[in-house]
Amino acid sequence: MDEDEWLRLNRENWDDRVRVHADSAFYDLPGFRAGADPLRPVEVAEVGDVAGLRLLHLQCHMGQDTLAWARRGAEVAGVDFSAEAVRVARGLAEEAGLAGRARFVVSDVYAAREALEGERFDVVYTGGGSLVWLPDLTRWAAVVADSLRPGGFLYLAEFHPVTDMLDEAGERVAYDYFDTAPGREDHPYTYTDGPELERTVSVQWRHPLGEVVSALAGAGLRIVFLRERPTTMFQRFTSLERGAAGEFAFPAGRPSVPLMYAVRAVRE
Repeated sequence: MDEDEWLRLNRENWDDRVRVHADSAFYDLPGFRAGADPLRPVEVAEVGDVAGLRLLHLQCHMGQDTLAWARRGAEVAGVDFSAEAVRVARGLAEEAGLAGRARFVVSDVYAAREALEGERFDVVYTGGGSLVWLPDLTRWAAVVADSLRPGGFLYLAEFHPVTDMLDEAGERVAYDYFDTAPGREDHPYTYTDGPELERTVSVQWRHPLGEVVSALAGAGLRIVFLRERPTTMFQRFTSLERGAAGEFAFPAGRPSVPLMYAVRAVRE
C-alpha cells in the first residue's frame, strides 16, 4: 500500500470521526468550553511550567489538549491532517478567547515542517494514540527534532505496545509484539460514544517500544526519561477497574503490565 492510499483512507476516516467526536460525551466539548481540563495531572507535572514557551502539538485532533496548554500560558500551534478537526479546533480557540496565542494548521506529520515554514519550538507534545497512525518513526523523529530549538524537548505520552499483545480480557498473550505490518481495519464505530461512521476503513501500525526510543536517539535527541505506567485512560481490557482518579488499572493483587508510557527527549 502506497503513502497516498493509506493517507487518503485515514484522512477520510478521521474527518468522519470528527462529526461523532464533537458531539460525544467522551470529548465533552461543552465541558471544555466551561473550563474543564483534558490534560492528565502526571503529564502536566512532567512537562512542567509552559508559561511563555512555544509549544507544538502534533496530531492535535480537535485541539482540546493544545488549548489546555495555551490556558497555561504557552503560545501553541496544533497540526492535524484532518481539515474537519482543525475547523473545530479553530472554533474552540475563538470561543475560549485563545485565538491570539493558538493557531491550527492542516498537515500530515511528515509535511509539518513545510506547513509551519520551518518554525521551531520549545516543546513538541504528542498525546496518546498518535504513533499507531504513522508507518515510519524515523521520519517522525526527524520532524520532531527539526521542530525543536536547541534545548527544546519532546514530551510523548502514549499507549504501551505491550497492550497490543493481549486478548480482550488482558489475561493472555494473543498477538505478536513484533508484528509491525500495516493493519487494514474496518470498524463501524470510533472509540467514543455516538453513531456509526460512514468512512469505516483505516490503516494502522504497531511500534515496539525499542523502535520509538531508537528513532528519537537516531534523530539526535537525548532521552531524559522513559517512564512506564500501570494505568491508562480508558477500559482497554475488560478486566481493568476504574480508580478514584478516573484512570483504569488491573485489579489489586493480580500481576500487571505497563499500560502507558511517557518519554521526554531533549535536543542538545
